[in-house]
Amino acid sequence: MSDTLEPVQNQSLHQACVRSMEAKILSGEWSAGKRLRSERTLAAELKVSRPVVHHALVDLAAKGLVRIVPRRGVYVNDYRTSGSLTVLSTLLAYQAQEIDLELMYDLIEARKVIETDTARLAARNRTTSQLKRIAAVIDQEQVSDSENSSLLTELDFNFHLEIALSSGNRVYPMILNSFRSVYTHLTGRFFTVYKGSEPVQRVFSAHKKILEAIREQEPEKAAELMAAMLDEGAEFLLKIGG
Repeated sequence: MSDTLEPVQNQSLHQACVRSMEAKILSGEWSAGKRLRSERTLAAELKVSRPVVHHALVDLAAKGLVRIVPRRGVYVNDYRTSGSLTVLSTLLAYQAQEIDLELMYDLIEARKVIETDTARLAARNRTTSQLKRIAAVIDQEQVSDSENSSLLTELDFNFHLEIALSSGNRVYPMILNSFRSVYTHLTGRFFTVYKGSEPVQRVFSAHKKILEAIREQEPEKAAELMAAMLDEGAEFLLKIGG
């Protein structure tokens, strides 16, 4: 496998350069600590101008994939320790056809920690108007086309976001929104594979039970129901295997 870059097509040179170099880093071809060749050399390999390469490197640095050291060069970061949610989204896009099972498991575990707490807090802090918004999402789920995986994915995200908003914690909704592309990447796979089938109906039935626990202000029951639903969903996702 070559260490050099393939020339990019003249579609969006900036984005094409970013994607090309991201692939080298995320695949491990460019390992952590590697010093990249000069901008001039990279530009020659990609057959683009030096400013295009420079701006692509700046983007990669903003994501935490590389670090730019003045007068010394550009070095590949270990994205596992320096990455952000942006890198996570990039990594999932790179692994679009086959998500690493270890990464999927980590995502599921992180989601469970956050969302059992949002359910618990929502049961304590929800308002009447917030209950109505959660119920409205559930009503949409009941009348939506069970074959429309994109719509089902959106409604499922909205359900969890409304619970986060009802928690009274201002940070949780921002985390979920930042996590949206990652979140829907996983749940979209579930709804695509199981659309129109019993597993989807089980999810929507669980949504109604969680809402009832929140309405009755039963924090631990709401958290337990959320955890059970996420665990069951995880089993189905792991069967899909990315």
